Amino acid sequence: MSKLFSMKWTLVYVALIPFVNWSFTWAPNIELFGGWAFNPVTIVTGLVLVVRDFAQREIGHKVLIAMVIALGLTTILAGPRLALASGAAFAISELVDWSLFTFTKFRLSTRVFLSSLIAAPIDSAVFLLGAGFFTIANLVMSIIGKMVGAIVVALVVRRSENQSQAL
Repeated sequence: MSKLFSMKWTLVYVALIPFVNWSFTWAPNIELFGGWAFNPVTIVTGLVLVVRDFAQREIGHKVLIAMVIALGLTTILAGPRLALASGAAFAISELVDWSLFTFTKFRLSTRVFLSSLIAAPIDSAVFLLGAGFFTIANLVMSIIGKMVGAIVVALVVRRSENQSQAL
């Protein structure tokens, strides 16, 4: 049981991917103004990238195995089209994330922020195009949601890093 608890972020990551993808299949578009409509699920997609950062910290490059498991669950819950779109988007963001975690010596808080800054626009566009949900509004809301989440988590992690250094 303690082994599973030590992988809590990985388990959340595996559950979150199919849940978010499945949510796209039923969540209605919200029209704000002048035909500018978006799917509210695009706002929470940033959680997945942030949780992935913590899962990667727990299990390293094995996070790719977690992603494959989550995509298998997505295929069952949301269908192959969303699983393929999600897989392509995650592969791109994983490559960015892996590169930052492997080749840079930045603090974790900086890596979390940079990973989202680089990957969020690409990841969002690839997913929305592949899943058939691409609109400028969905793209903008998805990027904003991812960046807000990344900034909050980066600040929390930075605070923890600073407290650790002070000790």
